[in-house]
Amino acid sequence: MPRSWSHTVDSSREYPRHGRRRIPSTVDLGVLPPAIFFEGTPFEITRITLIQFLATALLVVIFLLGTRRLKMIPGRFQSIIEMGFDFVRKSIAHDLLGRKDGDRFLPILMTFFFMILFMNIMGIVPGINLAGTSVIALPLLLAAVSYFTFIYAGIRKSPAGFFKNALFPSGVPPVLYILVTPLEFISTFIIRPVTLTLRLMMNMMVGHLMLVLLFGATHFFVFGLGGWWTAMGAATLAGGFAFTLFEILVAFLQAYVFTILTAVYIQLAVAEEH
Repeated sequence: MPRSWSHTVDSSREYPRHGRRRIPSTVDLGVLPPAIFFEGTPFEITRITLIQFLATALLVVIFLLGTRRLKMIPGRFQSIIEMGFDFVRKSIAHDLLGRKDGDRFLPILMTFFFMILFMNIMGIVPGINLAGTSVIALPLLLAAVSYFTFIYAGIRKSPAGFFKNALFPSGVPPVLYILVTPLEFISTFIIRPVTLTLRLMMNMMVGHLMLVLLFGATHFFVFGLGGWWTAMGAATLAGGFAFTLFEILVAFLQAYVFTILTAVYIQLAVAEEH
């Protein structure tokens, strides 16, 4: 086995007492980064955890600075903050839920949008280059919060009506409920959180891998092969910068899609009939 491979996947290590081969962990396989602090405890901190802490701290600091001294005639920084707030409030919350329900669920929608946006943007920051949403833990947590939020909204609006509308949609002949109801149950209560999780995680993971591939190829062509291969290195470098700009758009779109889907699910849950 080549040396570089044995460093990544080391399945030949043995338990000290029993001498059995150890099953490779996610760290050995390169799925998760190794622990930096508190290894082997429930409070284990990895590089991704530090990135998530950093993104959260930046989000809090920017919003504190932007809203600390609000003025009737806002400055440039305050205008940017207010523009972001208005985008979520008007274009997502009010447009889909109306003013009353929109304002009621605005805090969680605002949190989803800006948290996901800042976590995603970390993937293009030089020296970090890894989104906080590129592993399943955070997308799964956000999807779970979204899931319980729309269920809570529906039950609070009408406990019986929510489950009736979700599992027995109107306009369907009763004889078909034996087929439609299981499909509606799977679609509403299983597929929704799964797709929310995987859509966010996979998009950011693929973006990270593409940037690694392009800039890694640049290093290989320029410093590994040299000669006329340097031209190929210039091409992959240009492609890397172009894809970085595309990743900014993807970071925004994924935050928008996650937030607007949550608002749609809430709207369907509180609707009288759908």
